[in-house]
Amino acid sequence: MKKLVLLAFSLMMILPVARVSAQDMSKYGENAAECVKYLSYYTEYYKQKNYDDAIPNWRQAYIICPPTCSQNLLIQGSDLVSRLIAKNAKNPVVVAGLVDTLLTLQDQRAQYYPKYAATALNNKATYAAKYIKDDAQRVYDIYEGVIAALGADTKASVLFNDFKAAVDLYGAGKLGTEDVLNLYQRDIEMLNAITPASDVEKQQIADFRTSIENLFISSKVASCDDLLALYGPRYEANPNDLALATNIVKMLSLSEDCNNNDLFLNAVTTMYRIEPSAAAAYYLYKLHSAKGNVNDAVKYMQEAIAREDSDVATDASYLYELAVYCFKNGRSSTAFEAASKVPSMDESLAGKAYLLIGTIWGSTSCGGDEVEKRTHYWVAVDYLNKAKAADASLAEDCVRFINTYTVYFPEAAEAFMYNVIDGQSYRVVCNGMSATTTVRTRK
Repeated sequence: MKKLVLLAFSLMMILPVARVSAQDMSKYGENAAECVKYLSYYTEYYKQKNYDDAIPNWRQAYIICPPTCSQNLLIQGSDLVSRLIAKNAKNPVVVAGLVDTLLTLQDQRAQYYPKYAATALNNKATYAAKYIKDDAQRVYDIYEGVIAALGADTKASVLFNDFKAAVDLYGAGKLGTEDVLNLYQRDIEMLNAITPASDVEKQQIADFRTSIENLFISSKVASCDDLLALYGPRYEANPNDLALATNIVKMLSLSEDCNNNDLFLNAVTTMYRIEPSAAAAYYLYKLHSAKGNVNDAVKYMQEAIAREDSDVATDASYLYELAVYCFKNGRSSTAFEAASKVPSMDESLAGKAYLLIGTIWGSTSCGGDEVEKRTHYWVAVDYLNKAKAADASLAEDCVRFINTYTVYFPEAAEAFMYNVIDGQSYRVVCNGMSATTTVRTRK
C-alpha cells in the first residue's frame, strides 16, 4: 500500500512537467524541465505544510529557475527561509547567511515584479528590523534604500525603525546632530503625508509619530543651545520663510525648556504674520506673558479671541484667562471687561468668572467721599453671591471674601449723612469700571 502511495505521488509530480512541455518553456530557463520538476515538488510539499521536505526542493528550484518563472518562488521562499532562521536560531553563522537570502528574495521580488515592489521592500525593512540586531549601519542603510525607492509608499513602521537606527548611529558617533535632525523632519513629514486606509491604520500612524517624537526627546540628540546655533543663522537669513519658521517652532518645542528665547518668539511671530490663526495668536500671548511683555501679551490674546477660527467655548476660556492675567498685572478694567463676557458664553465658567469679578471689585481703590470710597465693596459682594449660586464648589471661597468685604461697608449713620439709605439703587463708577448695586450698611 505504501508503495502505491509513493508511486501516485511521483506521478502527480511528473504530470505538471508533461503539461508545461507543451507550452512555451522559455520562462523556466535553460533547464526548464528540472525547473518545473522542483517547482512542482516543493509546491506540493508546501501545500501539505510539509516544510522540511519543501525546503530542499525549493532550494533546488531557486538555484535552477529564473526569478521570473513564478512570484511564489520568492513569496513562499521567504516563508520557508524564515522558518529556517527560527529553526537555526542558536547558530548565528547559519542565520546570517539565511538573513542575506531572505533580504535578497525581497530585492528580487521588487525588481522582477514591480507591481509588488512596495510590499516587497517594506517586507525587507521589516525583516531587517527583526533579524539584524548588531549592525546599526547596515540596518540604517537598508531603511534608507527602501525609503529612497518607495517614497510615499513607505510604511509607518519603516520610518520609525529608520529613525531609531539613526539615533543608534548618532550614539555611536557615526551620524551628526544635523543629520539626525534632518532625518527626524523628513520621517515626520512622510508620516503626516500617509493617507490611512482605515481607522486602525490611522491610529497606528499616530502611535508611530508619537514614538518618533518621544525617541527624539529621550535621545537628547540636540540640546537647546545646539538648535539655537543651528537655526538662528537660518532664520536671520530668511525671516519671512514660513516653512522654516514652522520647522523651528516644531524643533524647539521638542527640546526641553527651549521655547523661552527670541528665536522661538520670532519664528512664531512669522507664522502668525504669514498665516494668522487663533491658535497662533494664543501661543504668542503665552510667549509674551512668560517674558513679561504685558502689552504684547494682551494684544495677541485679544486678537485670538476676535478671530473667527475659534469657537465660543474657546473664546470664553481665553477671556477668562485674559481676565486673570490682566488682574495680576494691574489692569483691573480690562480684566473686568473680559470676565464680564464669560458667563453668557460658557455657563461652566460663570462661577469662576463671577468670583474673579468680585475679587477685582474688592481689590480696587475708589475715590470720593467716605461712602463713595467703599461703595465698590457692595459690587464685590454682589458678584461673590452670584459666584456662589453659579458654582457650589466655590462657596467656601466666596463666603470668606464676603465676610472680609462686608466689614468695610459704611455704617448706616455715616451713609445717612451723605443721603445714602439701605436698599436704594446705587451706581458705582470706579477705575474704568461701572456697575449698579444696592446700598448696604453696617448697623
